[in-house]
Amino acid sequence: MPSVFMIYCQMDSFLTPTRVFETRTTIKNSRFIAACAPAVGREQAKAFIAARASLNSDANHHCWAMVAGQPQDVYQHDQSDDGEPRGSAGKPMLNVLTHSEFGQIVVVVTRFFGGQKLGVGGLVRAYSQSVVDLLESVESQCIVPSVTWQFCVPYNLLASLEHGLGVLNCEVDNKEFGVEVTLTVRVPTSDQQLLEQYLQKLGQATIDITVCP
Repeated sequence: MPSVFMIYCQMDSFLTPTRVFETRTTIKNSRFIAACAPAVGREQAKAFIAARASLNSDANHHCWAMVAGQPQDVYQHDQSDDGEPRGSAGKPMLNVLTHSEFGQIVVVVTRFFGGQKLGVGGLVRAYSQSVVDLLESVESQCIVPSVTWQFCVPYNLLASLEHGLGVLNCEVDNKEFGVEVTLTVRVPTSDQQLLEQYLQKLGQATIDITVCP
């Protein structure tokens, strides 16, 4: 049974870069510099895009794509062709991101035009492959979306509770010892119902749960 819980807990997890990464390639004399960074929200993503444009201010294009939240949150998805033919850069870049395991990420591909046109199909391939190569080189960390719960348990239930929290991949952030033990716990969002059922069964419906903001 614990192995089943482990698989369930990891279903909503995703990867995000640990820091800024960059790769470079040249296609028909055009230089492409692809860079990515972790981005929690659109503001962080936009700041990185502006920084890359400033760093390579003499480039012809700074095309970008973002998945600036959890991968399934389409409101955090966005892209731009930045002057390239419509649909030839930002959209294929975003397509690579949405078919990857990454979230909370922004990617900018800077192009220095080399004098030879690539055509729309060539641009789609160039920008897509730039992102593919970049993601293959990225050092990443796994993010498990979570919420914070707080609840009190009697001392005689503490050992059993801590074992159950471990099975469900919950992390205990704090323990306070008083008349009872007050626990502050980070719970994977996909496992809230499982944990609630476990707590109620363990405490015979006497454990009160507070979901912290």
